[in-house]
Amino acid sequence: MSNDKLRLALFGSGRIGQVHARSIAENPDIELVMIADPFIDGAQALAAKVGGRAVADPEEVFGEPDLDGVIVASPTPTHVDLMSRAAAHGLAVLCEKPIDLDIDTVLACREQIAAHSVPIMLGFNRRFDPSFASVRRQVADGEIGALEQLIITSRDPAPAPRDYIAASGGIFRDMTIHDLDIARFFVPDIIEVTAVGANVFSDDIRELDDFDSATVTLRGRDGQIVTITNSRHCAFGYDQRLEAFGATGMLSAGNVTATTVRRYDAAGTEQSGPFLPFFLERYAAAYRAELDAFARAIRTGEPCSPGFDDGVAALILADAAAESATTGKTVGVAQA
Repeated sequence: MSNDKLRLALFGSGRIGQVHARSIAENPDIELVMIADPFIDGAQALAAKVGGRAVADPEEVFGEPDLDGVIVASPTPTHVDLMSRAAAHGLAVLCEKPIDLDIDTVLACREQIAAHSVPIMLGFNRRFDPSFASVRRQVADGEIGALEQLIITSRDPAPAPRDYIAASGGIFRDMTIHDLDIARFFVPDIIEVTAVGANVFSDDIRELDDFDSATVTLRGRDGQIVTITNSRHCAFGYDQRLEAFGATGMLSAGNVTATTVRRYDAAGTEQSGPFLPFFLERYAAAYRAELDAFARAIRTGEPCSPGFDDGVAALILADAAAESATTGKTVGVAQA
């Protein structure tokens, strides 16, 4: 790979596609060549802001000479097809989660792309959050002794639109899957999943046979316990926290506000502004770092982390959580 700019194409001009497009536009070493979306108006509007050529047909991407890679930020049902075709064309792939909602389809895709030695990265961007990554490094360096407990809190400020939730695969495959990957980032070998789902505030979500709140407990092979708490709403904003407890200490990463200013008066102390409103703002730095890691893998050939197998593992855990929440039983897991 030369030192010239990497040339990438983007599939999808929706909310997450816009995040990736902005990250590329801010990176002086990467060129956004085209944005592909069958809803061409969205692709054209995004291209007008960040550059690149808007196309409706993915074939135009695969026919473009001298591309280095693609980012797949289109709807989940398109992921396997686009990843497989990109790999067959020798293009590196950064794909948003999940790879697919069906594990058999995902495993078949893994077999298909294994014949092509191209970098494949999964879009578990929270691994690249500076605070979470710092906690992970310190745990790995033994700074709190052996990890015993990990607590992950993830609450959205408000539910996604009904149509989105209806096609999302449920809270565990759509929302919790990010937290399951963070759990594996700290405790790679998880052997047991126990989950409880509840419907406490949303009739829409209940009617879709999904949960609006959930708690998942994971057990690692060495006895570590991971607890994940999720909710589709949160009155005080986008609640994203992590706590790692070990034999000799604890590390925590709290919520992020726009500034570090705190007010002290008769009404209260340590008063701060609201949390950053949603994932676009909260994880902006993580998305940029994720793109840097993808570019580095293309240039150097080093393995991607998180890679395809991390996507497989997270989906297996999400399926186990859904089974546990439905049956009330603890589910043992083994990686495929």
